[in-house]
Amino acid sequence: MSAGTYYVPEQSKLPIWASFGLFLTVFGAANWINGSAKGPYIFLAGGLVFAAVLWNWFSIVITENMAGLNSPQLKRSYVMGMGWFIFSEVMFFAAFFGALFYIRTLALPWLAAEGDGVDNGLLWPGFTAEWPLLTTPDMAANGDGATRLGPDDSMSFPGWGGLLGWLPLWNTIILLTSSFTVHFAHSAIKNNNRKGFNIWLGVTVLLGVVFLILQAEEYIHAYHELGLTLQSGIYGTTFFMLTGFHGAHVTIGTLLLFIMWLRSVIKGHFKPDDNFGFEAASWYWHFVDVVWVGLFFVVYVFG
Repeated sequence: MSAGTYYVPEQSKLPIWASFGLFLTVFGAANWINGSAKGPYIFLAGGLVFAAVLWNWFSIVITENMAGLNSPQLKRSYVMGMGWFIFSEVMFFAAFFGALFYIRTLALPWLAAEGDGVDNGLLWPGFTAEWPLLTTPDMAANGDGATRLGPDDSMSFPGWGGLLGWLPLWNTIILLTSSFTVHFAHSAIKNNNRKGFNIWLGVTVLLGVVFLILQAEEYIHAYHELGLTLQSGIYGTTFFMLTGFHGAHVTIGTLLLFIMWLRSVIKGHFKPDDNFGFEAASWYWHFVDVVWVGLFFVVYVFG
């Protein structure tokens, strides 16, 4: 600890390894999307490198905090860092929501020649703007010979008769419930109730796992019964990009909360006045829940 208020950690190569892991992950994902057989393996290698870096890095941070090395200034920097990270995630999803808005309100009407002085007779005759887009412009112009096929049906609101069997509704109920349970866990640790904290946090993790299982079931239904894939036009692309990235964030959030639960159950970590590791994970979880509410209305209810 320095003589002042700043704690200066030792030099570390972990940031370099983190950058290398992220580079492999993005490079592998790009190759995977473009059909490279090596893409998935590069992506997995990058993910493993990055996970190993985070494991070691967070272990060091936890050890320093338990030893009392973290000054108030350093703890404030953790809060600010998590705040900026969540803001970057907001911008990430804003880009996808913005793309969906642009497609539905601008691009589709233009392709359907609904604007003044626009004529689509040369490229896509007979194409009409509708959403969900089950008939792509190529299908309208070429019929069954089109290279990009649309889905047979959509994941939109099925009507009141099919409400109870609609998986997105159940996933919404599950995630909203998990926001309450993680809040109950937060209140419990603030009141020094270790047992209540472990129970409510465990329930939150369980709800996250159930959500992921139901989303996997939803994807199976979309692929095999509705013909909805990444290749089935812009509707399939936007649907899977938005819900898929959200599912990835739920996976990360569930893993974070599970690690917090293990730290509490096995190591007895977190105190009423010192539990930012859990608080950061809970902030992230609430953010994921809010994004899902937006997805539920934009992609499903009004999709």
